[in-house]
Amino acid sequence: MTTKVHREFESLSSAAQRTGLSIRTLRRRVAHGDLPAYRSGPRVIRVDPDDVDRMMVRIPTVWH
Repeated sequence: MTTKVHREFESLSSAAQRTGLSIRTLRRRVAHGDLPAYRSGPRVIRVDPDDVDRMMVRIPTVWH
């Protein structure tokens, strides 16, 4: 028996507010293929929060 996984999506506005990035930056990442996005209707674009989080890469710090 297969189990259906419920996926959550968020708007670009919500992702921008959550990450501190601009909507324009997120749209640019979608256009360049760096961030998968899903269209629901002619103007509605949604992203998976996990994909947005993976896009954010931690920069290692060195303490002296």
